[in-house]
Amino acid sequence: SKMRCHFCDCINTKVVDSRDSGDEIRRRRECVSCGGRFTTYELAHVKALLVVKRDGGREEFSRQKLWDSLMKACAKRPLSAAKIQKLVDDIEARLYMQGRAELPSHTIGELVMARLSALDRVAYIRFASVYRDFQDIQSFKTEIDALESNGVSASVSNQLSLLRDDADGDARSKRRRGRPRKSEAALPS
Repeated sequence: SKMRCHFCDCINTKVVDSRDSGDEIRRRRECVSCGGRFTTYELAHVKALLVVKRDGGREEFSRQKLWDSLMKACAKRPLSAAKIQKLVDDIEARLYMQGRAELPSHTIGELVMARLSALDRVAYIRFASVYRDFQDIQSFKTEIDALESNGVSASVSNQLSLLRDDADGDARSKRRRGRPRKSEAALPS
């Protein structure tokens, strides 16, 4: 099959280098027309894996969706794209190794959280807050306290304290409904 050039959109490209790493093939390509070089990664196609969602609906497992959710959780954290890529690869491999055609979404969520908690606690809290859909601040604080009691380093503990302060601030701002408190009204503008 022809591969379109990413620079000039020509379909006349050639493979100049190919490396097989087991589960994917990395190909270095060159455009015959403009001379531009780019890399493609080919994954072996495996049978479809269906994810059973909480509402009972089913959708095909999406590697891209997993990648996107991890990138959001790991934003501005000291984790390289390579580490996140390895995490996605490992989780996907584990899912397919189970040999089942369907998996409940919570299996994927719990697997991601187990891996993230060992990798980066702040990214774990971010992912957990979306995945577990904390309905109130107390359940969010309980999750953070559980992490701290399991022995978190000082720098991560400080980050979690900032997250907790943000959560407290959000809770206070949601309790206020328009009218300022007397103490706030007395402050000069």
